[in-house]
Amino acid sequence: MKNRTAVERKSERELVVARTFDGPARIVFEAWTKPELFERWWVPKSMDVPLLSCEMDVRVGGGYRLEFGHDASKTVAFFGRYLEVTPHARLVWTNDESDNGAVTTVTFEEKGGKTLLVLHELYPSKEALDDAIAGTEGGMPEQFEQLDELLVTLGASVGRS
Repeated sequence: MKNRTAVERKSERELVVARTFDGPARIVFEAWTKPELFERWWVPKSMDVPLLSCEMDVRVGGGYRLEFGHDASKTVAFFGRYLEVTPHARLVWTNDESDNGAVTTVTFEEKGGKTLLVLHELYPSKEALDDAIAGTEGGMPEQFEQLDELLVTLGASVGRS
């Protein structure tokens, strides 16, 4: 049975997205924190907008910057900083590209070799969430399907060094 992505508005400012992944938390966490893995699944293929650059310094106080576009002269960037990093368990970051950016918390809970991932976004206002929700409801399930596909290709080999 295929894993399902649940997208739920919890309040006027909160959105929660949850999905179980077939893989240990260690591997799912690494897919979120290693740029060479993250860039393979983050952008929904249906958007047809390539990820031109992916910079991630995943540590408390470190930052990230993702640039999208069809050429380097016209890009859209998403960027922020990491507030919490607990390996294989929790990530918290800011979305600083606009005044309407959310604080995103992602938790990874492993049970029986599977990982329950819960993404929680807290927006500064109801209007900010209203603006963001359409893209999240359509894009996040596709992104998570792409993450599922990546996890299958990675198997248990990620992180062994």
